[in-house]
Amino acid sequence: MAKMELLQGTLDLLVLQVLSAGPMHGFGIAQRIHLLSQDVLRVEEGSLYPALYRMEQRGWIKAEWGQSENNRRAKFYSLTRVGVKQLETEKTSWNKLALAIGQVLQGS
Repeated sequence: MAKMELLQGTLDLLVLQVLSAGPMHGFGIAQRIHLLSQDVLRVEEGSLYPALYRMEQRGWIKAEWGQSENNRRAKFYSLTRVGVKQLETEKTSWNKLALAIGQVLQGS
């Protein structure tokens, strides 16, 4: 199956959803999205880390230094209470958008 680019605005939703399962470092977040999408979605570092920084600045996630599985120092990201609320907002918006697109596709 071909790799697909993420739609603009979906990266925050996907990252927040992955982090809802617990803290994770950046590379782990990218791997999890790739795995959960059954190898369809790929998040590039050049998109992921600016998004993580932006979400941290907005208070949706927090970062703490820790040790990765291979004993390297890594930043681990986790959701804040504000991030949990934002995830619900993002899911609602996505569901409305997906429904609207589906309706247009069925109507053609």
